[in-house]
Amino acid sequence: MAVDLVERAQRGDHAAFDALATGAYHRLYAIARRILRDEYASQDAVQETLARAWRDLPGLRDRSLFDAWLHRLLVHACADQARRDGRRRVEVTGLAIDAGSPGDDVAAVVDRDELERAFLQLPVEHRAALVLVHYVGMTAPEAARTLGIPAGTVYSRLHYGARQMRAILLAPTPPVTSPEAGR
Repeated sequence: MAVDLVERAQRGDHAAFDALATGAYHRLYAIARRILRDEYASQDAVQETLARAWRDLPGLRDRSLFDAWLHRLLVHACADQARRDGRRRVEVTGLAIDAGSPGDDVAAVVDRDELERAFLQLPVEHRAALVLVHYVGMTAPEAARTLGIPAGTVYSRLHYGARQMRAILLAPTPPVTSPEAGR
């Protein structure tokens, strides 16, 4: 990311902003996808982020913080998107199952599904902290600067997010009954 591109984009240079947006798009989408867990909502959040960035870019004072500022806009767009959706979406993706694979592969899919379900029950703010620290690889203070919150709040969100996921995963699941059982 060149500070020069940011400066040119701040002056209204569409080509410079296009270069910045193109360079950041896949990274932003990957983060949004991990926070929202929905392809279309993630695309919407990234588009909203880039639109806000274009609109608000002239007000960015420290051009060297462009990436952190963009991540903050993305997290806010993800929170807005999650509130707008209001409901949980179910996304079904195709699974490549090897005919000769042992039952352990099925157990891995079940484990991943349980983790996914627990993650989706977290507030979006906790998901954002977990993704920035554990997926993006930021330190908690870096995530705090990106999110515009104190580092202690990031540590708290990491702690409570992990604790809530653990509680969800350890909670007993009710037995599944068939419709015929009630007859």
